[in-house]
Amino acid sequence: MDADPADQPRADAQALAVVQFAPHTDIDANLAALTERVRAAADQGARIVVAPEYSMFALGRLDERVHAAAQPLDGPFVTAVARLAADTGVHLVAGVVETTAPDDGRIHNTLVVLGPDGTLLTHYRKVHLYDAFGQRESDIVRPGPLTEPAVFTAAGLTFGLQTCFDLRFPEGFRRLAAAGAQVLLLPAQWIPGPGKVDQWTTLLRARAIENTVYLAAADHCGPRGAGHSMIVDPVGRIVSELADEPGIALAPLEPDLLDKVRRTNPSLSLRRFTVTTQ
Repeated sequence: MDADPADQPRADAQALAVVQFAPHTDIDANLAALTERVRAAADQGARIVVAPEYSMFALGRLDERVHAAAQPLDGPFVTAVARLAADTGVHLVAGVVETTAPDDGRIHNTLVVLGPDGTLLTHYRKVHLYDAFGQRESDIVRPGPLTEPAVFTAAGLTFGLQTCFDLRFPEGFRRLAAAGAQVLLLPAQWIPGPGKVDQWTTLLRARAIENTVYLAAADHCGPRGAGHSMIVDPVGRIVSELADEPGIALAPLEPDLLDKVRRTNPSLSLRRFTVTTQ
């Protein structure tokens, strides 16, 4: 039988939040919207806050405007996000448009993780680019390198990073779980369309169930995203979810529940295949 979720969260459980808003082409306005929601999440007790892919600058369809918007990881936007993490005392994950080095006319679609002291703990450059549903992200974005899994530790748990279209490639999530991740974070700009919310929800729950992890997904709301940011627990239960309006979804992370699920269903230790970088 599957493990039953705990009836009540532990008193010492750490709160995780996903924030949903509608970034567009005004970087200052995007930073203001992000700041408002991160501060509100911290006020509600969140210790880890996840913002969407392209929180810094977003378009419905990428074009040359992202080149002018791109910044290095020590540029003004990431510096401001680092200050926000330090001011609120949270681990903060957000998506940025990063310059490439050397510049080849493309940008990186990058996630940054800022610690509660403002330190850049790690970053992840999106590997699987959105060349689907009539889009060609690879015309504008250089795929990230196949390096060691992007993980960080907070609240006594290990977190792993993936981005949006990566959701359709389960081996990336399994690779993170094999590297010790207990919580998988997915900033996204999930482009709306027929059946897209059903696919989003199904895939998020599947990635949580098959890897026995928490999964937190932060999406754009309309018109450039499908919304439905959510937090899923290790048995695939949606424990907090938004609709299509700006907002915050919050849920506790319970190590005891993780341990219970993994004892009952030790699928990670029972697997017969390994996942490599190639």
